[in-house]
Amino acid sequence: MKITADRPLILASSSPRRQELIRMFHLPVRIEPTDVDETMPPGASPVDTVEQLSLRKADAAAARCRNTGQDGIVIGSDTVVAIQGTVLGKPTDEQEAAAMLQRLQGQWHEVYSGIACIDLKQGTRSVRHRSTRVHMKPLSDAQIRSYVETGEPMDKAGAYAIQGRGALFVDRIEGCYFNVVGLPLSLLADMLDELE
Repeated sequence: MKITADRPLILASSSPRRQELIRMFHLPVRIEPTDVDETMPPGASPVDTVEQLSLRKADAAAARCRNTGQDGIVIGSDTVVAIQGTVLGKPTDEQEAAAMLQRLQGQWHEVYSGIACIDLKQGTRSVRHRSTRVHMKPLSDAQIRSYVETGEPMDKAGAYAIQGRGALFVDRIEGCYFNVVGLPLSLLADMLDELE
C-alpha cells in the first residue's frame, strides 16, 4: 500500500496532538474530524471503549470520504485513562478535572489508546489498542487547583497532558509515551505495514 497525495492517510480527529503526531510519518495526511456518539455501556472495559470509539470515528470519516469519492487510509483513535477498574475520559468541568487528578495523584494508572484503520479502496479494516502504565507523583490541593485553572486538563483523558504542564506530575511510565499523548506511533506503523 502506497500513501500518496491521491491516497493519503486520513485522520478522523480534530485533536491537535494527534495531528502533530501523525505528521511525524512524513506522509501525505488529510484531516477529517468526526463528531460521533462517544457513550459506552456502563461497565465497558477500557479496551472495548477505545477500540469501539476508534472504529466509530474511522467509520464516520470513511463514510464521508466514500460519499465524495475519496481514497486513502482512514485512521480513528481514542484514548482513556483507567484506574482501579474505572475508566476516566475527558472531564466535563473543572470540578470533575480536579476530582480526576485527586484520584490519580500518588497512584499508578493505565492509559489505553485504540486505533482503527480502514483502507477505503480494499475495504479492509483493522482495530487494535496499546496500554501504558503511568505513575503520578503525590499532588497537593493547591497544585491540582493551579493546574486545573490553566485549562489544560479540560480536553484530556484523565485530566492531564503528559506533553504539556501535566508532565510535571508524572514521575514514571512503563510503555509507549506516544500512547499517553494519544496516538501510539509504533502500533500505527505496524498496522499500516499490515495493510500492505
